[in-house]
Amino acid sequence: MDAVYKRSQLFEDYGHNFCPGCTHGVAHTAIMDTLDELGIKNEDTIAIYPVGCGVIGLFNNKLNVVHAAHGRAPAVATGIKRCAPDKFVFLYQGDGDLASIGMAETIHMANRGEKVTTIFINNTTYGMTGGQMAPTTMTGQTATTAPDGRGEHGEGPPLKMCEIISTMPEPKFVARYSLHNAANVIKARAGIRKAFQMQLEGKGYAFIELLSMCPTNWKLSPKDSVKFMEERVLKTFPLGVFKDEV
Repeated sequence: MDAVYKRSQLFEDYGHNFCPGCTHGVAHTAIMDTLDELGIKNEDTIAIYPVGCGVIGLFNNKLNVVHAAHGRAPAVATGIKRCAPDKFVFLYQGDGDLASIGMAETIHMANRGEKVTTIFINNTTYGMTGGQMAPTTMTGQTATTAPDGRGEHGEGPPLKMCEIISTMPEPKFVARYSLHNAANVIKARAGIRKAFQMQLEGKGYAFIELLSMCPTNWKLSPKDSVKFMEERVLKTFPLGVFKDEV
């Protein structure tokens, strides 16, 4: 029987240890499959992983990987791409890293239009450190540092990064997708492919936001997390392409 689907050879043999129901693994599969499909070799690829749940990716793939300090992935990626413009460079950042401690780095890299690709994982919480309120925690959503729900004590509304980044002149492709079901994963993979192809053609900066489930810190089962995504998360963070100048 002919194989119709194979695991990417860019993965290490021992899999990953993301939490059950977490869709970081889905995001990584989409990324590695896209690199395979576009013929981007592992020796030509440099992935930037800062602090956060995504840092597990440091150990589960065979790419050249650089571990950046918390929030500093854009600065690291900028330096690498400018020194080695022939390399394919992507950043893999969570919402706490990208939109909190790394907010200034993120904004200035986007404003400069660096020719790299940002993959932004938004699960509305600080996943690795125990569920504290993140910049993307939704209004009314509880967290260990907001037990009454965001907004009760003047925290302000959640930051919407695609909407912010798309206002700048230099970013060329800005889009938000979800990873909570098969139909949306297919759309996300198409968006990732477009963003990666852009970089191969030297067309500028792309920002891809992926809404991800976090059953552990949402304190929900994976099945109920899908429902939470559809009833709460997608209403706060609408899906779609916010800018396309490719």
